[in-house]
Amino acid sequence: MATVDLVIPCYNEEHVLDGSVRQVLAWCDAHPEHQWRIVVANNASTDRTLEVARALEAEFPGRVAALQIPVKGRGLALRTAWLTSDADVLAYMDVDLSTDLAHITEIVDPIARGEVDLAYGTRLHKESQTNRSLKREITSRGYVAILRLAGLKVTDAQCGFKAISREAARALVPLVQDTQWFWDSELLWVAQANGYRMREVPVRWNEDPDTRVKIIKTAREDLQGIWRLKRGGIPRVAGKV
Repeated sequence: MATVDLVIPCYNEEHVLDGSVRQVLAWCDAHPEHQWRIVVANNASTDRTLEVARALEAEFPGRVAALQIPVKGRGLALRTAWLTSDADVLAYMDVDLSTDLAHITEIVDPIARGEVDLAYGTRLHKESQTNRSLKREITSRGYVAILRLAGLKVTDAQCGFKAISREAARALVPLVQDTQWFWDSELLWVAQANGYRMREVPVRWNEDPDTRVKIIKTAREDLQGIWRLKRGGIPRVAGKV
C-alpha cells in the first residue's frame, strides 16, 4: 500500500468542485489498495472555491486537504502541492474530471511498484478514446509535432493527468521554471533528459466545454518555453548518472 496525493488544481471552480471531489472520494472508497488523499490546490481564485475546499476538508478530515496558493499559475499550484507533500506517489487531475477515473490506477500503480518514476495520460495515442472539438484536436497534434521535432518523445504533453514518485518530484520539479501551462511539457522534457523512467497511458477523455484554457495565449507561451529550453539547455539533476 502506498500513500497517494491526488491534487486538483482550481481557479474559480466553485460550481464544480464539490461534486468532483465527492466523485473522486467515491472512486477512492472502491480502491482501498492505497491510502488516498485529495488535495484541492486553490490557485488565486476570486470566487468561493477556497470556501468550498475548506468545507470539504472539514467534512472529510484526513481525506481532503485545502491548499491556498495566492499567486495564479497552474504550474505554480502543482509545484507547491507536490513539493509540500510527503506522500509516496503524487498525482494530479483536472477538476472537470475529463479523464476517466478508471485510469488512476494505471498511472499510480507502476510508480508504487517501483517500475517507473513518472506516468502520464495521453489523449493522442492510437489506443486513446477522446471526444473533443476539431480545433483542439488539430492544435494538440500540431503542438506535439513541434515538441517531437524539438526532441521530446511523447504523444501528448499537456493532458491534465499525471503521477510521479516523491523522490522524482523532489529532484525534477525544482528544475522546472514555467509556472503556467507549459509546466507539464517542461516537466516531461526535464525527466526525459535526466533519464527518468516514463510511461504513457492511453486514456478515455471527454472535453469540458467550460474549459478555461486560452488556446492562442497558451500556444504562444508554449512556443516561448520550447525556445527557452532549446536555447538554454535542459537542466540536470545533481548526481544523476
